[in-house]
Amino acid sequence: MQVEEQVEVLAAVFRCDRKAAELLRRVLVPQQVGAKQILARQGEASHHCWLIVDGCVAVQTFGIDGQRQQLARHGPGEFFGAYPAPTTHRAEIEVLVESCLLRAEAQSLAALVAGDAQIGAGMAWLLARQLDRALDRMATRSTYSAAGRVYSELLALADGRDHIVPAPQVTTLALSANTTRETASRAIAVLIRRGIVSREDGQMQIHAPRMLADMVV
Repeated sequence: MQVEEQVEVLAAVFRCDRKAAELLRRVLVPQQVGAKQILARQGEASHHCWLIVDGCVAVQTFGIDGQRQQLARHGPGEFFGAYPAPTTHRAEIEVLVESCLLRAEAQSLAALVAGDAQIGAGMAWLLARQLDRALDRMATRSTYSAAGRVYSELLALADGRDHIVPAPQVTTLALSANTTRETASRAIAVLIRRGIVSREDGQMQIHAPRMLADMVV
């Protein structure tokens, strides 16, 4: 990532001026990570936090029975990791697709947030927005059917577009929707059979977004 691009990204995410974005750039270092890479493992010491510029990561935990469960998924503009102080990773963080991240040492970023009013306000806004998204996802899990949760995840991945690139894996969708792989597979099959979505050239095309939204029940 070029310096100018990094400054523009930080100014947009933190809603701050160029001077504040330049300060952030000194502690947030670009990191390109390939798909399926494990960024952090459950139980390891955690000294860093990340901001996603492009891509997607999944936060997954393993129970005492070895069962994997997805706790959260983070996309562009979202923040995760240790903050404001070092801690222990509560879950495994897996990069789902090739991603561009900005990584900072937790205490260095916290000191910057505490010392600059613009950056502090920007971090508060960033975390408040993220909390709102998390509450939306929790509400989805408790009020929708299993298939409805799968369809809700597809709409979230599309983010207003008529396609999802790359096409989501059924296993990943099932984890995100807190359901079984078989249920997620059947839900996708219904969409394909009705012509609402199709898989083409490694991506999922959404032909009828309104019909898809109507199935989120």
